[in-house]
Amino acid sequence: TVNGQVVYSIAEETERGASVGNIAKDLGIDAATLAARKFRMITGSSKQYFNINASTGALSVNEPIDREQLCELKSACLLNYELVLENPLELYRMEFKVLDINDNSPSFPLSEYHINMPEFLLPGARFILPNAQDLDEGTNSVQNYTLSPDEHFRLEMQTRGDGSKYPELVLKKALDREQQATHRLVLTAKDGGDPPKSGDVPVIVTVLDTNDNAPEFEHSVYRASILENSPSGTLVVQVHATDLDEGPNGEIRYSFSNTTSADLQQMFLIHPHTGEVTVNGVLVVQRPLLEMLIEARDNGAFGMSSTAKLLVEITDVNNHGPEITITSLSSPIPEDAVPGTVIALLSILDKDPGENGKVTCQIPDNLPFQLKPSLENYYSLVTSGLLDRELISGYNITITATDLGSPPITTQKTLWVEISDVNDNPPVFSADTFDVFVEENNPLGAFLYQVSASDPDTGDNGRVSYMLRNSTVAGSALASFLSVSLANGSIYAKRAFDFEQLRSFYFQVEAKDNGSPALSAAITVNVYISDQNDNAPAILYPTSQNGSVAVEVVPRLADEDYLVTKVVADDEDNAQNAWLSYHLAHSSDSTLFRLASHSGELRTARSMRSTDFLKHKVVVVVRDHGDPPLSSTVTVGILLADTLPQALPDFDDSGEPPPLLNATNIYLIVSLACVSCIFAAFLLFLAIIRLCHCRTCCCSSCCCPTDEYEKYCYSVRMLPSSHLPPDMLEVTGVGKLTHTYLYRASVGLG
Repeated sequence: TVNGQVVYSIAEETERGASVGNIAKDLGIDAATLAARKFRMITGSSKQYFNINASTGALSVNEPIDREQLCELKSACLLNYELVLENPLELYRMEFKVLDINDNSPSFPLSEYHINMPEFLLPGARFILPNAQDLDEGTNSVQNYTLSPDEHFRLEMQTRGDGSKYPELVLKKALDREQQATHRLVLTAKDGGDPPKSGDVPVIVTVLDTNDNAPEFEHSVYRASILENSPSGTLVVQVHATDLDEGPNGEIRYSFSNTTSADLQQMFLIHPHTGEVTVNGVLVVQRPLLEMLIEARDNGAFGMSSTAKLLVEITDVNNHGPEITITSLSSPIPEDAVPGTVIALLSILDKDPGENGKVTCQIPDNLPFQLKPSLENYYSLVTSGLLDRELISGYNITITATDLGSPPITTQKTLWVEISDVNDNPPVFSADTFDVFVEENNPLGAFLYQVSASDPDTGDNGRVSYMLRNSTVAGSALASFLSVSLANGSIYAKRAFDFEQLRSFYFQVEAKDNGSPALSAAITVNVYISDQNDNAPAILYPTSQNGSVAVEVVPRLADEDYLVTKVVADDEDNAQNAWLSYHLAHSSDSTLFRLASHSGELRTARSMRSTDFLKHKVVVVVRDHGDPPLSSTVTVGILLADTLPQALPDFDDSGEPPPLLNATNIYLIVSLACVSCIFAAFLLFLAIIRLCHCRTCCCSSCCCPTDEYEKYCYSVRMLPSSHLPPDMLEVTGVGKLTHTYLYRASVGLG
């Protein structure tokens, strides 16, 4: 570990979970604080190859690494990571050297190779064989070639001008096409790994009869330099080869060798006749030096060829803009954050080298933020002033990065930084007091009013709840009169109000937010209870006791406008509900009395007469002016007398003679008639029986004496009482009837 940077070495294909080291121990960091400090590993790689244990700081393999896939043909394969820690903000660099293992076998570009050889070639003729490719490096790459045994050929290794080696097939014995037209060889490439790996490719040699000279390039290595933004068609270089043969055997065609990678063959074109190499499309390369092999082949029947190497150097131009990467962003931030609070960590890179890759960075001046350089290519975005969420709830911060190329390239990236709320505003009512008017006799749970308070804070800090402050009303707890909705401030009645007992009262509603600590405000609510016509007039005078009629005595011959009595009533309601008027509902003599509608005075309407009835009954109705109106009645009995009698008469009747026929009288008359008829029929029946009996006695010698018989005869007749003998009257012993006839019924006296 040096200057905040730690370097690890790890072999490729190391299995998942294998330990690499302990980052906390290697960097001198307390492993227990890693999770609390929100550690993050940042890399430009598409995969996360390593993991850090948040508890111990142990660094382990998360994904096996394929060095050849990751670094291709680079001699040194490095992975760079940044470890970011917060509170306080710290940045460490980690470099992982990926070591090669022998995990790739040599391979050839083609599945088989064909070589055409004229049969007249002398021993010693040489033919270039294809190079095998091994993605491993160093001793793990291709180290030697072998050729299957053949009496006509042997294998030799040659070195090019740049030091690279390649295999050649050497003819060691003259060929005879008539004896053997085709020779099948196997070329084997071996690497230097432990254990070594190898790859084979068939080499098919066809013996021909023509063209014994191969083209030769003027140079074995060609060098060229072009700008990386060169347009399509730009000439790179022109190669030239000569062939000593004549005619078609001396005509040369140029092409890229099969060993040249396919992407380079797409980026460049070579003219088959002139040997001009030009740019084809856009140059998309990451390497400053490109290597290609160009083949020159004649048109002879036995087409001979030779190769030359082309090295193209790509000159950089300022064609890459700065890349802005947000490695860490704290959003939202509290509005009470102090100046200097770190908001974000930025990484700004430019892929161009030199001056073209140097970058300057800035943000607008009118924002309460500023950029501060951190480590190399890193900037910190910090607050530079006070924040107020209620004024501005968030900021769009545009970061502008410009390189130093000519012309410079500018890149912009916008960050949205949200300001989070703190509870710095209490609830506010729209007024200091509210007046509420409610009618009495309201139903239980009736809605009275809704108070509302606003809080510019957000979330729990701005969520207002309402409650009643403890107080008493008319000696009772306020909570027994009212309730308030905790959520919306709606006030409801918990009992019915009575205007006659409570006309007004006031209380306080407290609005409190849910912040920490909570802030509150209070408002006074005045409640005014309005009257309803819920009380009928109460008769104060005259009064009756035990349901009897109140009696007033008036002189027998009182004059007109004589004050009989004054009806006094009261109504507990208010205003028009208590305005009373007096009316005569009934009078036994409508011409005799009148009533003042406003004062309730009952006076005689005329002078009394001797023919007027002595008893009169008056029903007075007292009515208020409510809507609907309510009323009460009082019955006054009036006795015409000059002196106060010792006992008052009964005024339950009307004071007038009853009609001769009414329902009750009719029932009584009918009942009496029925009983009389039954009784008369019974007497008639007895008389008939007695008469029959007497006649039988008169005809016999044992009849009753004459006197007795006369008595019996009288007993069965109806005679005026004046015609009856005195002793008869004494014997009958009947009471006096209302009529002048007496009735006698007897069944015998002896």
